[in-house]
Amino acid sequence: MSSNKTISDIVDFNPKRPIKKGETKPFIEMAALPVDNRDVSELGEREFKGGGSKFKNGDTLFARITPCLENGKTAKVNCLNQDEHGHGSTEFIVMSAKEPEYDEDYVYYLARHPEFRAYAQSRMEGTSGRQRVAWQSLAEFEFDYPDKDIRKEAGKFLKEIDDKVALNAKTNQTLEQIAQALFKSWFVDFDPVKAKISVLEASGTAKEAELAAMSMIAAKSSEQLAELKQSKPDAYDQLARTAALFPSAMQESELGKIPEGWTISDLASCTTELRRGISPKYTEEGGVLVLNQKCIRNHTINFSLARRNDPTKRKIDGRQIEIGDVLVNSTGVGTLGRLSPVRFLNETTVVVDSHVTVVRANTAKISKSFLTGLMLTNEAYIEASGAGSTGQTELRKQVLEDIKFTKPSNDIDKYFDVIASNLNSHIAELEKQSISLSATRETLLPELLSGNKGGI
Repeated sequence: MSSNKTISDIVDFNPKRPIKKGETKPFIEMAALPVDNRDVSELGEREFKGGGSKFKNGDTLFARITPCLENGKTAKVNCLNQDEHGHGSTEFIVMSAKEPEYDEDYVYYLARHPEFRAYAQSRMEGTSGRQRVAWQSLAEFEFDYPDKDIRKEAGKFLKEIDDKVALNAKTNQTLEQIAQALFKSWFVDFDPVKAKISVLEASGTAKEAELAAMSMIAAKSSEQLAELKQSKPDAYDQLARTAALFPSAMQESELGKIPEGWTISDLASCTTELRRGISPKYTEEGGVLVLNQKCIRNHTINFSLARRNDPTKRKIDGRQIEIGDVLVNSTGVGTLGRLSPVRFLNETTVVVDSHVTVVRANTAKISKSFLTGLMLTNEAYIEASGAGSTGQTELRKQVLEDIKFTKPSNDIDKYFDVIASNLNSHIAELEKQSISLSATRETLLPELLSGNKGGI
């Protein structure tokens, strides 16, 4: 390998991509760029007005402005249709491999290399708070990269790690959707109750009404239920017991018709914690892990963005979060109201800062799983409930306290908790696996990009 190679030998910066002014095309905004993952989190559509970045699948998007650059916002575009072009923020630098067969993945990982990121930060210019790096400066970066066959192999290996992380995220999204669909069916739409009522109103028997509820709960036809009774009698009996818990009539309430015997409650009455976190005194070493609003996105917690509180200067006074809590971003524009259930903790003691609200279930009233389902169901409402001037939006505690909902019987809630807890445990295991994989990727990345395969 020779030395003193420049990145522009293998990278085209901001290449031309044909998009006509006035066309509506896929759009990626800065908020959609991940910090420590590869794939963009959201893809929208917007009219192209002639400015900003333009890209296609395989291109790397590199955030060039503070603090996004320092935070590590970088992505590889892989969410467009074949031969489609998209556009995005003016603060993206687009990096495209001159030889995609060898370098499409290598270029993305090179953009994540600690040396490249440190170089980019050192070349930032502009006034405080609005500093950015020019693509011309990045093009001067020198790196002793190996031959193209080795570059291709390195990119392929690192890509396989990120593919597994992406698969885990997709699986978890599906598992969460299953839990939410069940919550909505049981506690918002009251499907098992309505199934019973429908049969009884058609002069059906109580047994037929129970079978209709069972069919609704299990999403099985009557024939499939009969087969289940023969093949798995214990599962059938459990399903029958569950269906029997649902009433077969509705009653009037302040929220409209709800199942008979159920009640209307609010979040204030069913929580033991509903408070903001601490105002930390940060330290570079040791201390207690503090989650901030940047750590909460897409119903997951990014522990890598957390900082540490100096316990000798700011006491936490037993304010650590617990598994089963729900964390809510409570300040800011664009991120307010975003929330995440706490499905696992990577340290014994973790707290949140004053921009985040902790919501904890009173398990004598509702289960932790019910709280999670309730909060996710109300996420859009919470996001729209900020108050204050532009740039100073706050989520008042009372907004959360006043959320009203239909409270089922404890027996039904307990059974829902069993199902949802199993799903959440699976989600937690995959999240922990992804954190471990990401750490492995970051450890191997510098060596592999330099052509050293000793780490694999």
